[in-house]
Amino acid sequence: MTTAVLHAGSGQRLLARAQRHLTWAMPVAYVSAAVLPQAGQWARHLPCGTLPLPGGRGTLTAQGLLLAWVLFTAALQVRVRELTVLLRRPGLLVAGTAANTALPLLILALLAGAFLLLPDADGGSGLLTGLAMIAAMPVAGGATVWGSRAGGNQTLVVGLVMSSTLLSPLTIPLTLAGASAVTSGNYSAALGRMAQVAGGAVAAAGVVAPCLLGLAVRAVLPGRFATAALPWLKLLALGAALALTYVNASGAFADIIARPRPALLALATLAAAAMCTASFLLGWCLARALRAAHADAVALTFTSGMNNSSAGAVLATTRFPDHPHVLLPILAYSLLQKVLAGVADSTLAGRGGNRKSGPDAPADRPGGRIPVGGPCP
Repeated sequence: MTTAVLHAGSGQRLLARAQRHLTWAMPVAYVSAAVLPQAGQWARHLPCGTLPLPGGRGTLTAQGLLLAWVLFTAALQVRVRELTVLLRRPGLLVAGTAANTALPLLILALLAGAFLLLPDADGGSGLLTGLAMIAAMPVAGGATVWGSRAGGNQTLVVGLVMSSTLLSPLTIPLTLAGASAVTSGNYSAALGRMAQVAGGAVAAAGVVAPCLLGLAVRAVLPGRFATAALPWLKLLALGAALALTYVNASGAFADIIARPRPALLALATLAAAAMCTASFLLGWCLARALRAAHADAVALTFTSGMNNSSAGAVLATTRFPDHPHVLLPILAYSLLQKVLAGVADSTLAGRGGNRKSGPDAPADRPGGRIPVGGPCP
């Protein structure tokens, strides 16, 4: 027992140090992808097996494996029995889950209207397709980290992460079908096919399955072993998240360097910023409209503003391999949502006067604290 505690303490210290440096580590991954994209391009085309899917078999990629590990580790940190507290007051859980599906679709439709004013022949459908890949994804596990730092209701955050993930086989096709209606040409047709045929299957295989496996393993994992192993598993998940960011970015940046298009890059960044900012703001407005307590409002704000951009990037690269510019708004969103999460963290924590001092800070809200800490992009 003493050895396990010592190992857990060492792991927690390393994990805390790694999380403090995560803000600049992500930009380093982007820069590495721009300067040295070769390893990332090799990994993107590395087959790692096949998966049985309805209507055929899908290719298992290095990106898919990295994402699965990050999602598995995030779910492994959840004590399912503590989520049952939400069943006594399911209103906020239902509202937050619905907002995660409806708000991105609303923002996507508004952006599509704005893109009609562009001289681009397809009305910005390539960029809208990239944004749709983000909008379709469930809440990012990283919301648990930022929500806790800002004094949010951690049980509600984790509940929203899990509910949006478990419903993703239904919500992903719904969002892709909505995106198909506001895009044109080959992009609209491709999104329509994904919604009808493979959207739910891809979600079940790549998003839901790792989460369910993590929950199942945690349910049977001895508490002493979990205490010792989780910090190290979270460190591995951080490494996987950084590697996934690098691999995803390498394809898009290679195309940008080969064919520089500053206007397209600027537009993708602006569109991603608009969608990300609006998601955070609308989440906060929803909480205010529901007259939620401050901790619950923080939870709704972060879960509305943070979608699983890495899962969206994997879906984009596998379904649109010949259109790397589809990745541009996804990569911009991935970076911007962390910046905006930091802004929201400072703002909301200041209003609530309740900031966690570290990953192991004690709970100060009813319902306790679920010990989650590994950011899932």
